Amino acid sequence: MLCLAIIAFVVQPLEVCAQQNGDAAEQYQKFSRFYRYLSGMYVDEVEMKPLVDKAIREMLSELDPHSYYLDADAVKADRESMGGSFSGIGVEFNVQNDSIIVVNTILRGPAESVGVMPNDRIVEVDGVNVVGIKREDVPAKLRGERGSVVNIGVVRRGQAEMLRFSITRDYIPINTVDAAFWADRDKKIAYVKVNRFGSTTMTEFREAMARMEGAESLILDLCGNGGGLLTQAVDMAGYFLPKGSLVVSTEGRTVPEDKFLSLGEGEFDGRVVVLLNEASASASEIVAGALQDWDRGVVVGRDSFGKGLVQRQIPLGDGSAVRITVARYHTPSGRVLQRPYENGHKEDYYQAHANRLRGQTADSVAVDTLSLPEYKTLISGRKVYGGGGIRPDFYVESDTTEISDYAVQIVSQGVYSDFVMTYLDANREKIKAQHPTFEQFEEKFHLSDADLEALVAVATAKGVEYDADGFALSKEFLRDQLTSIIAQRIYSVSDGYRWLNPRRNLYYKRAIAILRDWDVQVEPLFHIGGEK
Repeated sequence: MLCLAIIAFVVQPLEVCAQQNGDAAEQYQKFSRFYRYLSGMYVDEVEMKPLVDKAIREMLSELDPHSYYLDADAVKADRESMGGSFSGIGVEFNVQNDSIIVVNTILRGPAESVGVMPNDRIVEVDGVNVVGIKREDVPAKLRGERGSVVNIGVVRRGQAEMLRFSITRDYIPINTVDAAFWADRDKKIAYVKVNRFGSTTMTEFREAMARMEGAESLILDLCGNGGGLLTQAVDMAGYFLPKGSLVVSTEGRTVPEDKFLSLGEGEFDGRVVVLLNEASASASEIVAGALQDWDRGVVVGRDSFGKGLVQRQIPLGDGSAVRITVARYHTPSGRVLQRPYENGHKEDYYQAHANRLRGQTADSVAVDTLSLPEYKTLISGRKVYGGGGIRPDFYVESDTTEISDYAVQIVSQGVYSDFVMTYLDANREKIKAQHPTFEQFEEKFHLSDADLEALVAVATAKGVEYDADGFALSKEFLRDQLTSIIAQRIYSVSDGYRWLNPRRNLYYKRAIAILRDWDVQVEPLFHIGGEK
């Protein structure tokens, strides 16, 4: 059926499918005949497109959890996400109280250049009132061809009249490196956070590392990185490995085995710690697996997602496409990255992952490794484990001691965003005047208890029932999270991480401790047969 879907909607020779499956030609004829009869003979005129779309989706739903259909809009959005840029005005936005709120402007972007500022409210686009617009409809209003002009009307705090701006759209970069800074300048420990692997990732990564010239150790944070372009993952692994080192291999039923080797000369020869969590998948697992298998670094955190199926995207002629699984990824030691699944049980597959995220499934290293296949790293010969995903060398338990149900509700109901918008509306300029640099902010800024009571008021207004015990338990957690967001909005995304990581990120703190005590904690692992 998989091959049938490809042939029915991508004009390819029937023989291709017939060679793969002797029954395929017959099934194709059956489907083709049904299509002609339905479209030509049904009592009412039939709109075939939604039926075909649904048929494709249903066929794919009976296969693995990572084969799926993309409509034309999804294909376009995916292309923009991976391509590294789109054409627009250069603002980060949210929709709050029926208005488009400018969260931040892109540095040196079109909007910033004409004077648009964070917290501006866009109420008019090309003469049309956009108050009440849905969030998903905003990009269509603000994006457009490079060089085209869009006119916006803005309401700004302290300004009696609407401000009008004429903005010429331009290419807007989609950054894949969120943060890069010195985690410990004295120890020469650098930190880089990569959110996905797009076409510009390694350019951004090399620029980030160049700003931290002289780094002797690196924390590579791939937590929450769901993957992306294989080429970029191979390039990143090659940044640390000798030329010609195997990074990942693929094998499938109808595609030949392929080996991907590092092409660089190993640009960084220092110590490396890779951070992973349950949301780290695909390309991020390839990088972590290669560095772990070659004993080039250690992995800290929790078991990764386990997405190790290779998809090939096939256009269907009308802007839509299917992504079908054609092979499996293997790490250099031979481990299969894909965690187990059952065809046609996609919901169970993702539910199992959700359960693990909520801590409903035991995730103890001592228990879980008993039933997992063992492999050997390629230099030291130490044990690593297959069975899907990448298991960390140093496991970090989740710390939920300050996270109450009340705090979870505040986060999930978007209270943070509403509070920060209102807070910065009133305090942005004062904060910038009192703390011109992030360093000054980090040293002296403090959200008061009165500010947190204002957060509670916002939560109540959004329907989150007040829980005094929950608030007391989570008070400092909420304060730290909000302070990080404020730092991000006033200074940079990187500064948000700079503030929060040393205070709340257990993976980060463990990585720092490991790098400061590398000889004791890591070097024994890299001896033949070394065990933790």
